Amino acid sequence: MDERAAAIRAGEAPECLWLLEHPPLYTAGTSARAQDLLTPERFPVFKTGRGGQYTYHGPGQRVAYVMLDLERRQRDIRVYVRSLEAWLISALARFGVNGERRDGRVGIWVQRPDRPPLFDGSPAEDKIAALGVRVRRWVTFHGISLNVAPDLEHFSGIVPCGITGYGVTSLKDLGMSANMADADRALIEAFEEVFGPLARTP
Repeated sequence: MDERAAAIRAGEAPECLWLLEHPPLYTAGTSARAQDLLTPERFPVFKTGRGGQYTYHGPGQRVAYVMLDLERRQRDIRVYVRSLEAWLISALARFGVNGERRDGRVGIWVQRPDRPPLFDGSPAEDKIAALGVRVRRWVTFHGISLNVAPDLEHFSGIVPCGITGYGVTSLKDLGMSANMADADRALIEAFEEVFGPLARTP
């Protein structure tokens, strides 16, 4: 990923979107706190250069690494992050799932009316997608993860993204029969809707 980002900056490679599925592992972003890794012996732990804290990746979760040239697009990292959120929200809408942003909580969230409200009376919510990005010389890398049908119990070994008091969900957990191919189609369609076509090298 580092090599591809450097090649994009040098004009030697086109922008790209990689769709991956990792074996079970935990990754630590640049803000990860040691106390948020609850069971370090459970899965391999990798330090990464992305922003954010601890997250889980594993089978049934679609990870997308996004390498875009913001020099050609818009040199605004906040706009880029908002666009990533809009991409996920649009992809989820294709399954009839209402994904939402929350101030002060990274990721995309869904309300759970099937569960009791929180202690303050607000609706129960779960995270269905996470973001963790890095930008070097205006080329983006790392990206997002969308929970399609992972083993949600695997998230119990960390405090996901350092956020307590909320759960984690997936399309399967919400009653959707979507598989990874369905998720890929939704992500690709929504990506082009939000970001347009990937830029090619001259």
